[in-house]
Amino acid sequence: MRSPQERNTRLENMTWRIWNLARKKKEVEDAKRLKRRLGTEKPRTDATAEMSEDLFEGEKGEDAGDASVAYGDSSAGNTPRISAVDKLYIVLISLHGLVRGENLELGRDSDTSGQVKYVVELAKALSSCPGVYRVDLLTRQILAPNYDRGYGEPSETLVPTSFKNLKQERGENSGAYITRIPFGPKDKYLAKEHLWPYVQEFVDGALSHIVHMSKIIGEEIGCGHPMWPAVIHGHYASAGVAAALISGALNVHMVFTGHFLGKDKLEGLLKQGRQTREEINMTYKIMRRIEAEELSLDASEIVIASTRQEIEEQWNLYDGFEVMLARKLRARVKRGANCYGRYMPRMVIIPPGVEFGHMIHEFDMEGEEDSHSPASEDPPIWSEIMRFFTNPRKPLILAVARPYPEKNITTLVKAFGECRPLRELANLTLIMGNREAISKMSNMSAAVLTSVLTLIDEYDLYGQVAYPKHHKHSEVLDIYRLAARTKGAFVNVAYFEQFGVTLIEVIISEI
Repeated sequence: MRSPQERNTRLENMTWRIWNLARKKKEVEDAKRLKRRLGTEKPRTDATAEMSEDLFEGEKGEDAGDASVAYGDSSAGNTPRISAVDKLYIVLISLHGLVRGENLELGRDSDTSGQVKYVVELAKALSSCPGVYRVDLLTRQILAPNYDRGYGEPSETLVPTSFKNLKQERGENSGAYITRIPFGPKDKYLAKEHLWPYVQEFVDGALSHIVHMSKIIGEEIGCGHPMWPAVIHGHYASAGVAAALISGALNVHMVFTGHFLGKDKLEGLLKQGRQTREEINMTYKIMRRIEAEELSLDASEIVIASTRQEIEEQWNLYDGFEVMLARKLRARVKRGANCYGRYMPRMVIIPPGVEFGHMIHEFDMEGEEDSHSPASEDPPIWSEIMRFFTNPRKPLILAVARPYPEKNITTLVKAFGECRPLRELANLTLIMGNREAISKMSNMSAAVLTSVLTLIDEYDLYGQVAYPKHHKHSEVLDIYRLAARTKGAFVNVAYFEQFGVTLIEVIISEI
């Protein structure tokens, strides 16, 4: 029988032996773990770097405003049909508003706003890009009796903004064109809220035009095969639905620009408390619009936004997009991992661009008129504005907006009327589009304009507020020049105006 000392010694030896075996086992496991880690370290590092990068492209200076960011190569689940040539055929779609190449009637109604100018200028700019053969801007043909006959022309040629990059050989059908597709009532102009039932009719007509034009261009440039569009770019929700259907039918890329998103507008209107959700939906068809934006998200490869705020605070409200999940999916795609069927479009930030070369030539670097230009008479629009004022020497407070509730013009007039020191210091000028008579305006615009006139009478602002009935698009520059001449200020009091065209105009004119 072993003594207690022997038993203790034996137990101690067994303990050390077990510890030594455990240590060796741990060393082997650590070696295997290190080997596995070294094998996956690079993909993991790449993924971490990708996750830490900014999700949104096109925001850096070298990419901002570059059309190649949006219209370049993009990876998708299936391979779209692209012509085997180095020249691109691009299709833009904008269904609502009055669309033409020159003398845009901006402000004539709620649908003919900055978006129309953006799309027309985009078509012109793309047509002057190297490698772009033809750009078609598809819109609605309007044959209503009270509108210019030009809106009923099936096709209109757009003059490019610049010819300096046009080095490739041009053909008979090259360049940029507005192509008007007939759909809906032939002799009636429809607001965007009433176009929804006719979108499929537009798609049928657009498909017929695109297929026909693809064959013609294919024969013209000598490839012998149809030259299918490189991309279908939808602008606004209704055009997004049309672009999704057309791109799916032709198996080509789709790009989408929302311009003004429905969910953000719905939340803003609900916060105002003036209308219920049902009333908002009845007026703006807002739920149909949101549904169309969700469909456009699912079908698009690229979504173009003007600001980071639009992505993080507006698109993030939609079921089809979530910022953090999109970041993770992009990282998984980068390292070749399985996304388990989840897909989100690539967001690209490209601030709106508008051609203002004619404005830049009018102003020098200090924002004053060019001192080298010969003296000339004051523009006619100046006298049209000044005739309203008792003292036209005061500085101008300038607001340029359509008479629409979201533009909040009545609040501006009320604030001006309640501030006597401001009234003594300056005059107020309201450029509220063009109108013939209030009785002929839409109910919503007529209500806003009536409220403005009522406030002018209530605060006795006669001789201090100008609200001209007419102005030409070419006179917009002169209006800003008048505000600059009087050392005035521009104000924007709209409820929703993330990136309006008036803000760009003000920046250029340097009021």
